[in-house]
Amino acid sequence: MNDARYVYCIVEDSQKTQLGKIGIEDNKVYTIPFQDISAVVHNCPDEPYESKDNEVVKNWVITHEKVIEKAWEKMGTVLPFGFDTIIKADGEKPADEIVKYWIEEDYKSLREKLDKVRGKAEYTVQVSWDTKVISQLVTYKDEELKKLSEEIKSKSKGAAYMYKQKLEKLLRGELEKEGERYFKEFYGRIKEYTDEIKIEKLKAVEEQRQMLMNVSCLADKKNVKALGDELDKINNMEGFFVRFTGPWPPYSFV
Repeated sequence: MNDARYVYCIVEDSQKTQLGKIGIEDNKVYTIPFQDISAVVHNCPDEPYESKDNEVVKNWVITHEKVIEKAWEKMGTVLPFGFDTIIKADGEKPADEIVKYWIEEDYKSLREKLDKVRGKAEYTVQVSWDTKVISQLVTYKDEELKKLSEEIKSKSKGAAYMYKQKLEKLLRGELEKEGERYFKEFYGRIKEYTDEIKIEKLKAVEEQRQMLMNVSCLADKKNVKALGDELDKINNMEGFFVRFTGPWPPYSFV
């Protein structure tokens, strides 16, 4: 029995709207309005979507995201929910009424969040650097590192090994300092064109490259070109690489 509602997102829409059979497992997606906002839902059983087949789960998650993107495209402003958000009937009221009651109870908070993200989107900025190139630049600029690097060439094999160990230790320390300095610099430059920044975990990139920054940004669409131009400047710096993706619904900021 479909006595629950699977919730995709909240949108700015005061009418009951049919979005078609675009939901998980081809369910019909529609809106449940309260005043000037609505929940985008489909009818579902009173249980989570679970499967031991990873491919099935992957397709469910992809469909979940596609429905949110469709609602975003059609209605302009969305508050996306995570996969498997389900509201069930309570035995006395049908699920649609429970959804309306929930929206009414949380209306002020939902309304504030919608106002916050109106006209904005989420973008991902990842900055990595070529450790070999940066190490060479750091060594060239630092007198102690430069001196050690030159001395290694004239030492015996045993001594050269010891000097090399010392050089690598000093270089790691300098790279850490440079990494912190560049992170602060890039963060400040990105902040000029965004409303909010969320720092994400660093990821492995590839051998010789190291990720220096991984952030999600909430940005007004009118500022995106300027943000892209600023990121191009960083990308053109010797040894640095930028990956800039989006726009996405504002998952990280609601």
